[in-house]
Amino acid sequence: MKIEIDGVNVHYHVSGSGANVVLLHGWGANMQTFAPVHQALEKNFRVWSIDFPGFGESEEPPQPWTVGDYTMMLEKFLKQLGIHEPILIGHSFGGRVSIKYASKPNCDVRKIILVDSAGIKPKRSLSYYIKVYTYKTFKKLLKLPIINRYEKEILEKAKSKLGSADYKNVSGIMQQTMVKVVNEDLRHHLPHINVPTLLVWGELDEATPVADGKLMEELIPDAGLVVLKNAGHYAYLDKLHEFLVIIDSFLQHEKEEPKS
Repeated sequence: MKIEIDGVNVHYHVSGSGANVVLLHGWGANMQTFAPVHQALEKNFRVWSIDFPGFGESEEPPQPWTVGDYTMMLEKFLKQLGIHEPILIGHSFGGRVSIKYASKPNCDVRKIILVDSAGIKPKRSLSYYIKVYTYKTFKKLLKLPIINRYEKEILEKAKSKLGSADYKNVSGIMQQTMVKVVNEDLRHHLPHINVPTLLVWGELDEATPVADGKLMEELIPDAGLVVLKNAGHYAYLDKLHEFLVIIDSFLQHEKEEPKS
């Protein structure tokens, strides 16, 4: 199914009945990565899976978006479809949007589950800054006469060597969106989340390390952290059974009894 939000067609899937659960995928993924979780939860909940604009079957945003733009899109999605008191489950980038939305004043979120969530701006290594500033210097040099006629071709080659896989695998608008997204530190929003929060992390997560989860646990007033052994950035898939048992316990009081 699709819904138009401010001129952008957003693809989603809904099934089940009960309290509303909204699944928000990570960067570079789509709703299909949450399919086994959706199938497990639909027995007791009304579950909504969304393809964020720019991913899956949703259209790209008309211009580069910030986390705030995606959060506004989520707010309008919930309002247009009459989704009240949602339980948000956000993985990685989906966690960013969950944090920003749940920290809004008078937010009606019921609970949130953050899985290997992004949102804490990392301390960059020296090699990272060398890459970034090499690229910026390169860009300035390409404005010089004669060289500038080859600017586009050379820049593409430079980006292919210096950019991350996530950055390289998307269009220009989404590349610019990614830059806006990863450079936003959301830690100042965390103390304003006033709903029960479950943090689930992969012990071996290198993209958003366990230290980020521990910091979120400290800063969110009502939060608890569970670390899954031998799991990486996609902890909910690496340890699906354990993940489902953990969230089942966290959502026990929200469940609708299965119909006989």
